[in-house]
Amino acid sequence: MAKRGGFPAGGMPGNMSNLMKQAQRMQRQMEENQKELETKEFVAAAGGGAVEVAVNGKKEILRVKLAEEVVDPEDIEMLQDLIVAAANEAMRQAEEAGAELMGKMTGGLGGFPF
Repeated sequence: MAKRGGFPAGGMPGNMSNLMKQAQRMQRQMEENQKELETKEFVAAAGGGAVEVAVNGKKEILRVKLAEEVVDPEDIEMLQDLIVAAANEAMRQAEEAGAELMGKMTGGLGGFPF
């Protein structure tokens, strides 16, 4: 009797094996790109450059730089607002870079025969 369906004696059919290899290659690429992204630095300024915040790709604040003239003990709220604005912009840049990276990595997924 002829065997119907199932995989040939060698295991997975050729297309499935190639698909698995491609997925593993993509996973390695994603891991490498993620590590690279984590080492990048994103810098944003607020108040015309009076406040500058740098974050990395892991969205950790690396440093805050304040211009001397922005440090006014009579107006702490403005300084706080400028720090928040610069930090949020730097985080947005890091998030955008991560999303762009994922878009490049997953852009080819439309070709899978699902």
